[in-house]
Amino acid sequence: MRYFLELSYNGKNYHGWQIQPTDVSVQQVVQQALSTILRKPIDIVGAGRTDAGVHATQIFAHMDVDKVLNEKDLVYKLNSLLPFDIAVRKISRVKDDAHARFNATIRSYEYKISLERNPFLIGFSWQVVNRKFDIEKMNEAASLLLIYENFKCFSRSKTEVYTYNCDITKAVWKKEGGELTFYISADRFLRNMVRAIVGTLMEVGYGKMSIDQFKEVILSMDRRNAGTSVPACGLFLTQVGYPLSIYDYE
Repeated sequence: MRYFLELSYNGKNYHGWQIQPTDVSVQQVVQQALSTILRKPIDIVGAGRTDAGVHATQIFAHMDVDKVLNEKDLVYKLNSLLPFDIAVRKISRVKDDAHARFNATIRSYEYKISLERNPFLIGFSWQVVNRKFDIEKMNEAASLLLIYENFKCFSRSKTEVYTYNCDITKAVWKKEGGELTFYISADRFLRNMVRAIVGTLMEVGYGKMSIDQFKEVILSMDRRNAGTSVPACGLFLTQVGYPLSIYDYE
């Protein structure tokens, strides 16, 4: 029987989602807690990877067990055992072939920039003070992302993927008070893609790169032409969506 776990976590103390040979990851900590409670080795498969220091307000993982679970009871026990920077929101029975990664139809991220000194946002935003951005031009450049599909120029080098194509359906900057946030949604993302996009769009906002040059970066399919990746602390995975049919397990 297969179950989906809905989780959120503060990524500050973890070397990303995926299990690492020497560093602590979110996947490792959750698997250890599940194995302790269920008294057998449990492996989980996540909806995707997040890099070291990246946060998630919503991410899913699936696991297989040989008995029907009391979902609410397991949520309670897991949250009692897990560190406070990881929370299990919900556990749901799904079809036996439902896959947390491959069945996801949409993923959304937010990148937060603090435009003023704020000690309470340290670790949860990139603080960029005394700089002015042309947000209108940044949004004009961001709109180009909805036109193209190959984003090799924003992918981490030496990444083994079958395609660099992504269907981006939303890419927009919004400013509220002293905080600037970039919202982006797509069917999939490449490694380091969002942070590279943000860094490149900020060059547009600074006046260092024109709209036409941003377009040329995309068409070049060369990571060396894009901007620097911004720090992980401001990045949040905020949504992973699935078709309702995966929950029809009977």
